[in-house]
Amino acid sequence: MAESIRWMSTKEAAERLGVTLRSLYRFIDEGSLVAFKFGRVIRLREQDVDRFIESCRIEPGSLEHLYPELKGTAEHRSQSA
Repeated sequence: MAESIRWMSTKEAAERLGVTLRSLYRFIDEGSLVAFKFGRVIRLREQDVDRFIESCRIEPGSLEHLYPELKGTAEHRSQSA
C-alpha cells in the first residue's frame, strides 16, 4: 500500500528548520531543498525537509577554521608538555 505524503506549508517548514521564510525560499531556489508549486501555493514534503536537515549535519572537526587560535594554542601546549 502506498504511503501518503505529509505536505508542509512554507511556514511550517521554516518553523521546523528554525529559519526565516526568506532563507527557506533561498534553499529552495538554490536547489538544496525540494519543493512543489501547485498553482500559487508552494508545498514541501515532510520527508524532504527531514532529509535536508540530515544533509546539513556538521561533521566533527569541520569547524576548525572558526577557531584557529585555539587549535594553535592546543598544538603549542602539546609541544610544551
